[in-house]
Amino acid sequence: MILNTGRTIPQGNSVEYKPSPEYGAETSRAFLAPLDLMDLGIEDGDRIRISCGDRSVVLTVSAGDHVPPGTLFVPYGAHANHVVPAATHGTGMPDFKGISVDVEPATDPVRSVWDLMEDLGGRRY
Repeated sequence: MILNTGRTIPQGNSVEYKPSPEYGAETSRAFLAPLDLMDLGIEDGDRIRISCGDRSVVLTVSAGDHVPPGTLFVPYGAHANHVVPAATHGTGMPDFKGISVDVEPATDPVRSVWDLMEDLGGRRY
């Protein structure tokens, strides 16, 4: 599937409060077309694993009527950043749209932002 990232209105409403549960819940979701949910055998509220190369992340899935089949939308944040390739092609900014990813149903829990940051060598604060 093709991953696109961007902002959502609920995310924008809580962007000043990134440690909040609301911001964490919004940025750990993936929106997929209802037909793609059926193809994957999952329902709204289930979890999926998206993988790009050797990196993967588990997200809660939401049906998105606005999402074209074959694509998924993930709000900007630590979860999206965990799978977005770091290459910038000399621009200083990674590609946040049009990223080829593998998608599969998952039973693992959605990890916290803090756990993801520690995976990358960061520290909890």
